[in-house]
Amino acid sequence: MGKRIISRRRGSGTPTYQSPSHRHHGPIYHPSEAMVGDGKVVSIQMAPGRSAPVVEVTGPDGSTVRMLATAGIATGDTVAFHEGKVDRGSIMPLSRIPDGTLVCNIEVKPFDGGRLVRAAGGSALVTAHAAGEVTIQLPSGDFKRFLETCRAQVGAVGGGGRLERPIIKAGKKFHMTRSLARAPLKVRGVAMNPVNHPFGGGAHQHVGRPSTVSSGTWPGAKVGRFSRSIRKKRRKDREKRT
Repeated sequence: MGKRIISRRRGSGTPTYQSPSHRHHGPIYHPSEAMVGDGKVVSIQMAPGRSAPVVEVTGPDGSTVRMLATAGIATGDTVAFHEGKVDRGSIMPLSRIPDGTLVCNIEVKPFDGGRLVRAAGGSALVTAHAAGEVTIQLPSGDFKRFLETCRAQVGAVGGGGRLERPIIKAGKKFHMTRSLARAPLKVRGVAMNPVNHPFGGGAHQHVGRPSTVSSGTWPGAKVGRFSRSIRKKRRKDREKRT
């Protein structure tokens, strides 16, 4: 009897496939809206579980705040919280950020702490303000409207050149992906044994069966190209009727 393929086992969340959390920083979200004023960047730290570095900032009330490091920020720089100069690293409501400004760590709902554009090198562009809403062009190219009370961090996320660095040897790839809870290598299904993958086995490397599967297939066999969902079929039928 076969077993679930490795991509399915990873999704169950067992310790074998989890990222070592004891090495990670805590969650990185925007500070409370009660923090208003200027803060000073104390240090820049690498976060093993993130693609972007993290900065520690001393807030106007003396507390320590962890934020995503924006490109070009340095120790000793001043960042503004909610009021003040619109400069890299500052956290402002979208209503205070002018058109043409690059932003990151954008809130989807007011005061949710920041949800979008958080990966290294990512940035979005503020394009328009109108009727209590702000239009932003996301890294995908799509335009999305946000309430002007949502907050964002000015500038692009730091660490943008991480994909250009050479890995050189397999051991570095293993440790790099382990902190992100990813697999360092990806083995083709046709190269596996029949017990490990539905496409495995045979006299030579070939799929040996239809590569499309239906949505009702049992999890151990749900591999390859997924067939078109019923919802998409119904939507296409509605478009034909109209």
